[in-house]
Amino acid sequence: MAEDGNLVGDTANGDGPADVLDRLDPVVLHHIVNTLGWPDLRPLQRAAITPLMGGEDAVLLAPTAGGKTEAACFPLLSAMTEQKWTGTSVLYLCPLKALLNNLVGRVDAYAQWLGRRAALWHGDTKESQRQRIRTEAPDILLTTPESLEAMLIGVKTDHARLLSGVRAVVVDEVHAFAGDDRGWHLLAVLERLERVTGRPIQRIGLSATVGNPEQLLHWLQGAGAGSRTGQVVAPGLQLPPAPGATGHDGTAPASQLPKPAGEVELDYVGSLDNAAKLIAALHRGDKRLVFCDSRAQVEQLGAALRAREVTVFLSHASLSVDERTRSEQAFAEARDCVIVSTSTLELGIDVGDLDRVIQVDSPASVASFLQRIGRTGRRSGTVRNCLFLTTRKDTLLQAAGLLLLWSRGWVEPVLPPPEPRHLVAQQLLAVTLQQHKLGDHLWDRQWNGLAPFDRSAAPILRHLTEEGFLDDDGGLLFVGPEAERRFGRRHFIELTASFTAPPQFTVLSGRTEIGRTDPSVLTEERPGPRRLLLGGRSWQVTYIDWLRKRVFVEPADGGGIAKWMNGGIAGLSYALTRAMREVLLGADPPVSLTRRAEACLAEQRESDAPDTVHLDGTLITRVGSDVRWWTWAGYRANATLGATLQSVTDPLQRPTDCWLRLREDLTPADWRAARESVGESLVLPDVDQRAVRGLKFSAALPERLAVATVAARLADFESARAVLSEPVRLVGRSCSG
Repeated sequence: MAEDGNLVGDTANGDGPADVLDRLDPVVLHHIVNTLGWPDLRPLQRAAITPLMGGEDAVLLAPTAGGKTEAACFPLLSAMTEQKWTGTSVLYLCPLKALLNNLVGRVDAYAQWLGRRAALWHGDTKESQRQRIRTEAPDILLTTPESLEAMLIGVKTDHARLLSGVRAVVVDEVHAFAGDDRGWHLLAVLERLERVTGRPIQRIGLSATVGNPEQLLHWLQGAGAGSRTGQVVAPGLQLPPAPGATGHDGTAPASQLPKPAGEVELDYVGSLDNAAKLIAALHRGDKRLVFCDSRAQVEQLGAALRAREVTVFLSHASLSVDERTRSEQAFAEARDCVIVSTSTLELGIDVGDLDRVIQVDSPASVASFLQRIGRTGRRSGTVRNCLFLTTRKDTLLQAAGLLLLWSRGWVEPVLPPPEPRHLVAQQLLAVTLQQHKLGDHLWDRQWNGLAPFDRSAAPILRHLTEEGFLDDDGGLLFVGPEAERRFGRRHFIELTASFTAPPQFTVLSGRTEIGRTDPSVLTEERPGPRRLLLGGRSWQVTYIDWLRKRVFVEPADGGGIAKWMNGGIAGLSYALTRAMREVLLGADPPVSLTRRAEACLAEQRESDAPDTVHLDGTLITRVGSDVRWWTWAGYRANATLGATLQSVTDPLQRPTDCWLRLREDLTPADWRAARESVGESLVLPDVDQRAVRGLKFSAALPERLAVATVAARLADFESARAVLSEPVRLVGRSCSG
């Protein structure tokens, strides 16, 4: 800190250039120094000042805990004062309610420096708090896209009065939106919001490292992309290689990229119980965050740790809000303890000062791993660290492949799901509710020409009218009886959520909600008393209210089942599966490998590799009547290949990440004929009707369009073509692919 109390900057003496910090409001600068006690801003926070105060769109990139919230807030608060913004002028959007809860106090404290105010609105916000927001508009409103749309269509909120002054939108964890349907929903709602404000709204995305930051910025700009200025702000961050400098899978030679920082160890422990033993014995006195990739695994590990008298807390999406909040608060305040979580704690929710991150088995993406390891190394003198405890041979191989990609500086590109026709149907219904009526010729203007909410959506609009979701009266469209029947409960609240959650039963101990469980746990035949595992504790079922979907329990001494149905398309990517193939072929990730991990990988290379991988292409193997094509292409590419080569593939199989089952009577001649018949024409994968039913709002689509949407999301043509271009060997025979 400079002696006069100013931030240390790069201002030159005399006639030198002014420091960029001088653009910030003097009151903001004063509090940065005197309230926060910061001697300077971080590079990202400095670099964001000029574009954000200039009204540019931006994506701000920094690792977890990199100061992205402040990088957005300080310039926007300064612009708020400089340009005399009034009313609710800034929206701060997050993907998780818990993240909003975590941020609101901090953002409000910054706003109060200037006599401004921030407030919170999401699904758990009380009606009294919402009413205060309606009557006393805050300067910054922290919310979710779903709650924002609820404001637009709800009868209680005068959205024009509340939102017409919005000048800027901050989208935190923007990559979490862009990679799924919530991203399409977000873009559509922002375009409708610009219709309310009558002006372009500045869009600022906050993210950790992604594989395609320029493309992410272009996506965030929506209908205005190409006509608005914007930039990726990532000072000092090693961005992934530019398109064109890499191979099909996006990887670059290791020599082009520095080795990422962090202490990483890879171990093979063989079972979840062994993982619990190791976690209980290691790093006593430390605060440890353990990630698992299923809710059932979280529950089983939590119970095993509690049985070993470890102070343990749990966090996952099927625990009640109160249960999760109690766990996260207790963990933040404790020292010698463990919290076991799914990806719910992957994003920037503050759980205090962590010593260690432990990963059980492997996340599905490098991006997830970067978020998780980024939870450590925040204190001065500490480094980022992660210990992998893999419980199976296949997850050891997956973790090794993931760490190989990480060591090369590779990160997955964030890509929106293709062909979101179901969200087009949802938006047509939502905007009709918002406007009370919709002109049958001018409807597409509501989204400012943003595809696919443009004239290309006419067949969907026609279907909605024909099926009674919309009523047509003299060229004006109104919400129809079918929309009322399907989505009209609780003031159309179902229309604001862009994803479908599998049905679950609420679990209650007395009047206290513990969480939710899958109904199959209550219906499957099992010997003995019916017991659940939830919150890391055992519960005995005392009564099931089938009508209200409630199950009453009391504490039990042990045992119990934890189970949930998973939605969405499962499976690993082409890049990760190919990296696993590289590991089988001998590549080791440059991390610490325990003797157990080395021995297990050596065994796989000796026993499995000869029959599954080959340096010069792919293999077709036969064991009895089981014929497999080891593509190492990932789930989506294999689904595409299975549909394309139907004459030689087993029609009853489910695709896997690594191989496809072929017909048991396959001959080399059959294979060559099938391969030659394909040419460049690939086929969309077959679609299970259950997957179509799991597509939110699929009921508002013609069945053929709903099926086409799911099929497009299951396909990976580029990776399938890459595999088809490789030589193929039949083990023990020769076969040119």
